[in-house]
Amino acid sequence: MGLPSTSTNNVKVYTVSGSSLSRKLPDWLARRKKRELQKDIEWTSRVELLQDFEFPQASLKVRTTADGNFCMATGVYKPQIRVFEYSDLSMKFERHTDSENIDFQILSDDWTKSVHLQTNRAVEFHNEGQMHYRVRIPRFGRSLAYHSPSCDVLVGGAGNEVFRINIDQGRFMTPMATQAKGVNVVRVNPAHQLFGFGLEDGGVEFWDPRVRTCIGSLAPQGDDGAETSALAFRQDGLGAAVGTSAGHVLLYDLRQARPWQIKDQRFGLPVRVLEWLEPTRGVHVEAPEARVLSADARSIKLWGATSGKPFTAIEPAAAVNDVCVVPGSGLMLVAGESSEMQSYFVPQLGPAPRWANFLENLTEEMETTAQQHSVYDDYKFVTRRELDSLGLGHLVGSNVLKPYMHGFFVDLRLYERAKSIANPFAYEEYRLRRVQEKLAEARESRIRATTKLPKVNRALAQRLLKLQKGTAAGADADAGDSEKRLGGKQRKKAKAAADTATAVLGDDRFKAMFADAEFEVDEEETEFKQLHTTSTRRQQKNQAAAARADGDSSDEDVDIRQMPVAENANDSDGDDSDDGFYQ
Repeated sequence: MGLPSTSTNNVKVYTVSGSSLSRKLPDWLARRKKRELQKDIEWTSRVELLQDFEFPQASLKVRTTADGNFCMATGVYKPQIRVFEYSDLSMKFERHTDSENIDFQILSDDWTKSVHLQTNRAVEFHNEGQMHYRVRIPRFGRSLAYHSPSCDVLVGGAGNEVFRINIDQGRFMTPMATQAKGVNVVRVNPAHQLFGFGLEDGGVEFWDPRVRTCIGSLAPQGDDGAETSALAFRQDGLGAAVGTSAGHVLLYDLRQARPWQIKDQRFGLPVRVLEWLEPTRGVHVEAPEARVLSADARSIKLWGATSGKPFTAIEPAAAVNDVCVVPGSGLMLVAGESSEMQSYFVPQLGPAPRWANFLENLTEEMETTAQQHSVYDDYKFVTRRELDSLGLGHLVGSNVLKPYMHGFFVDLRLYERAKSIANPFAYEEYRLRRVQEKLAEARESRIRATTKLPKVNRALAQRLLKLQKGTAAGADADAGDSEKRLGGKQRKKAKAAADTATAVLGDDRFKAMFADAEFEVDEEETEFKQLHTTSTRRQQKNQAAAARADGDSSDEDVDIRQMPVAENANDSDGDDSDDGFYQ
C-alpha cells in the first residue's frame, strides 16, 4: 500500500483518495473487481481518507462547513446530496433531488441549513430532515450567493437581473438590474459585504447592499468576446481575482481599474474556480506571500499573488468541476467528472487537518510513485465482425457478452477457446513458423569462410562489398596495374565510395533494407535503368557473353544462374568507382 505522489517545482503533492481512472468502470466489472480485491492484502490495507467519498457517475460541487466538521457535496446520477462527517471519516447521509445541482451555499455553521440552485429553475431550501421549501425563479440560474446580514439569497442567471430572495421575510425582493445580458458569477465580499457580479460581456460590477446601486465596475481586459467565468474576493476586502472564459486570471486592487497581475492557465479553457490562500505561518511552511488557486477543467494551479511565480500544479485524470481547500490546511477536495472524488495533500501549503493528523506520518512512510494499472486484463474486446468470425454471434444479448462502445467484452478464456475452435491449425502453423525461425537463426550463427549475401537486395549488397574492398574501380587486372592506371582523382573517388559503403553496411538504420522484402530494389524498372546506365550496359554485356558461351558449348548444358558474374576489363575506365546504389 502507499500514497501516490507527484512533484512540481520540488513541491510534493500526495493523492490521499481517488483513483487514476478518468471514467467509471462498467458495473459488472466493478462488482467483480471488488470481489477479487477482498483477498488482496495491499488493497484491504490501503489508505482511504473518507469512506464512500464518491458518486455513482460524477461530482459537481463540494463545500466545507464553517465549523470545520462536515463536508457537503452534490453529484449525479441520480442527482443527490451527500454529507460527510470528518470525525467519523465516513458519509453521514445522502439525499436525492429532482434535478441536477448547479450551485449551493451552506447557510448555517453546520450542514443543517443549505440552499441549492437546480437546473430546472428551482431554488431549494434544505434542513436536517428534508427539503423544506422550493421556489422557482423566472430565468435559468448560473450562480448563487448568500448575504447573511440581510438574509438575502442572490441568484444570477441568463437575464440581466440578479434575483433576491429574502429568507427572513419569505418573499422575493426587488431584483438588481445589471448592464449585461447575463450574470455568470455572484460573490459577496467577506470584509465589507460588497456584491460582485461577473457579467457575460467580460466585465464586473460592484454593488453596495445598503443602497442597492452599482458603485463601480471593471471593463473587460483583452480577450475580445471572453466572459467572466469566476470571481473571488480576498479576506482583506481589497483584492479581487477575476477569471475569464479564455483561461486568464486577472488580479485587481479595488482601488484601481487596471489589473496588477495577469496569469494564463495555458489551456484556453474557462476558469472554473478561484480562491485566495492566505499565508500560513507555523512549523510547516513560511509563505512569503498570498497564493491564488485557479482551476479549469484540465488542471489546478497555485501561484504567488504578488510575484506570479508558480508554486505547484495538479492535473487530475478527470475533468475538474470544483475545488475546495480545507481552511487552515494543505488538503484539497476536488469534484470532477469521475465517480470517485479526489483528495490531494500538499504539506508545503499547510498542515494536515486536525481530523486527519495521521497524514503527517503517512506521507513520507507510504510514498509511492503513481502507476497505471489496467483493469481489463481478464477480458478481450471484440467487434461484431470478430464475434461472427469466431462463431459467437448467437451470444449477443446474453450475460456472457458485455456490450461496450462499438463492440463487446468477452472473457479471455472463452475467447481463447473460441479462437482455437475456429482455427484448429493455428497452433500448428505457429509451431512450424517458430521452427523455421529457429532454423534460420541457427544457420545465420554458423561460421562461414565466405561472405554471405542477404536474400533481399543481393546485387546491391555485392556492389557495396566490392566498393568496401576497393575492387570496384578495377577490372580483372591486378592491383599494381590498377594503381598505375588510376589517377589521384579516381583514387579519391574510390576511397569515398568505399567509406560510403562501409557506413551503409555497418549502420543498423539500413539493416531493414537487406532483410525486409518491402525494400527490394527492382532493377528491371525503367527509372532504375535511367539512373544506373553504366550498370545496365555492363549487365547487357555479361548477358551477351553468357549467350555466346552457351552457343559455343554444344556438348553440355550450363546453367548461367550458377556462373560467376563476368568482369569486363574494358569497363575499368574510372566510371565503376562511382557506380552503385548511391550513384
